[in-house]
Amino acid sequence: MEIWIGRDGERHGPYQEDDVRQWLRSGQVSPQDLAWYEGLADWQPLSVLFPDETHSVPAAPSMPPLPSTNAATLEDCAGFWKRFAAWVIDYLILLVPIFVIAMSMGATTAFEHFMTQIQGGATPTLAMEEYARAVRPATMWSLLVGYLYYAFFECSVWQATPGKLALGLRVTDLEGRRISLGRSLARNAVRLTNVLTALIPFVCYLAVAWTTRKQGFHDLLAKTLVLNGRASEFTPNQAASDSRNSFSA
Repeated sequence: MEIWIGRDGERHGPYQEDDVRQWLRSGQVSPQDLAWYEGLADWQPLSVLFPDETHSVPAAPSMPPLPSTNAATLEDCAGFWKRFAAWVIDYLILLVPIFVIAMSMGATTAFEHFMTQIQGGATPTLAMEEYARAVRPATMWSLLVGYLYYAFFECSVWQATPGKLALGLRVTDLEGRRISLGRSLARNAVRLTNVLTALIPFVCYLAVAWTTRKQGFHDLLAKTLVLNGRASEFTPNQAASDSRNSFSA
């Protein structure tokens, strides 16, 4: 479980629960520090969340500073409709290479053959199966192009596809940093499920409407966020990347 700590009106984290418990036992954090984790209705003192760790906390004249991070507030997270609008823009852009692929791989001929079979009295189910087999290579190439389009753009210096860029959005990890190629590939692997069914991607994206940090299932699995603001408007704090396991000034 990941814990956020609030001190002096600022939010810090997230930190691992085991680390927070250890810091409580050693007095590195105060039992009066407020904390929150996903699923909690409101911020609570650490003494309330972890009473078993606070009964013997040594008194300290002052608490060491919490590490700074690029972690986003809930207000930074992009909502469902803004992300949907970005998707529409990207979809329209991708129609161009998809059309080229379809035309170059015989989709028009396959469709004409399909219509000829239907008009000739062929069984619609069999005609559709034959058409699906004929256009399958073009479909696979189109899916691959779309997959790489999202994966490479979202781990680029822009941290966004053209659609997200147009709407002023960026993709980050949970601490607001640029994601790696590997994480971007994992995040966008959900798009390949269109090969099997259109329902799974739909549910994945619909989750943005009800999750706390407006994450789709693909965001939750890859531990990513879609935030308001273009990457060019922010200066990444890479020094924060290793600050989650200890407190230091």
